[in-house]
Amino acid sequence: MAIPHAQPGDVIDVRPLADKLAASKTKTLIKTPLVEVIRMVLPAGKVLSEHKAPGEIIVQCLEGDVTFTTMGEPKKLRAGDMLYLAAGEPHALEAVESSSFLLTIVAQSGEATK
Repeated sequence: MAIPHAQPGDVIDVRPLADKLAASKTKTLIKTPLVEVIRMVLPAGKVLSEHKAPGEIIVQCLEGDVTFTTMGEPKKLRAGDMLYLAAGEPHALEAVESSSFLLTIVAQSGEATK
């Protein structure tokens, strides 16, 4: 069974999860050959080791406190902050507090997202 994703014209609620944050899981909201939008949910203390995305990424923090380490320095994101990284830019992250953020991956020209 395929995982349902939003369809063109669907309204998607991306407000902070607040008291539902602890029980929520990461979910792909939109997936097309050119763009993928994921609502990442990370508990406090969760670390994702250094990795690279296949395309440009945009991260928008919805709630909590997340530190991205990229380009040789830590970048703190809190609710309302956004970070852009070029395709293939190495980065790692740590959820300082339980957090949720939108991760948008834009496919490179001629390459589909996974």
